[in-house]
Amino acid sequence: MANVLRWLGSAVKGLRSFAYEAPVGRPSLGLALGGGFARGIAHIGVLRVFEENEIPIDFLAGTSVGALIGASYASGTPLDDLERQGALTHFRDFGRWTISKFGMATNERLEGFLYRTARAKTFEELSIPFAIVATDIQRGESVYFTTGELGPPLRASCAFPGLFIPVEYEGKVLVDGFLTEVVPTEALRKMGADIVVAVHLDSGQLENRPRNTIEIIGRSFSIIQEQSQPRWNRFADFILEPEVKNILWDDFQKTPQLVAAGAAAARAALPEIRAALKRPAPSSRRSPETVRTSSEA
Repeated sequence: MANVLRWLGSAVKGLRSFAYEAPVGRPSLGLALGGGFARGIAHIGVLRVFEENEIPIDFLAGTSVGALIGASYASGTPLDDLERQGALTHFRDFGRWTISKFGMATNERLEGFLYRTARAKTFEELSIPFAIVATDIQRGESVYFTTGELGPPLRASCAFPGLFIPVEYEGKVLVDGFLTEVVPTEALRKMGADIVVAVHLDSGQLENRPRNTIEIIGRSFSIIQEQSQPRWNRFADFILEPEVKNILWDDFQKTPQLVAAGAAAARAALPEIRAALKRPAPSSRRSPETVRTSSEA
């Protein structure tokens, strides 16, 4: 029995390695979708422009809401469906207020929300190699998920500290991936992407006084990140920054405006991205690193 399990494990790894093999003749492209609550709907506009202009996406990685949209898209959910769902979304669809010393709400409902929008429940069912990034709160480092169930890693990646209770999964206490990778560009490099396009959703400054604790926490994290040298941009070849600064974290009703902002940012970068894709593929590609889940680490 042990030999059979080892053989199955080797076979799965071989299939995943084949799926991650870069295209021949052109550079491979990875798209990194950053976090930002409702602002993440702008990712739909970016994906739509890439589709309309036949920009290939060989690898996808998502942090927080970027993980939700990335998983749904990689599962084959049409962008029009994602846009309709975005406009109908409310906090109660993915969060439930509770009493806990670890957070003000639980995001257990997020798994059901994902499975209502996505056409897959596991990474292996996705049509595009995909990584979800969460943060190990004890070690202070990124944890990458590329195999197994989509639901628990997604919840972990979206567990905004102070708001949502951390997610305990595979022996780790996990919170929002934005703490270590606001935009998951490093994950794409580890997967083997030659060109990395990052979608960064800048929260900007609050125009008015904070309305609640969530906005206090969110703005505090943004200030810390603004004052430090961001690591994620070192791994990006192109950085798209949709104009979403004035949209609040829970303003899902502004879905059309958010989608339009993402599309505008993508269109502006199209000439340079097309030019990069026309260059020859690297003659000696670096082999993709093994992107391990916490159970394999």
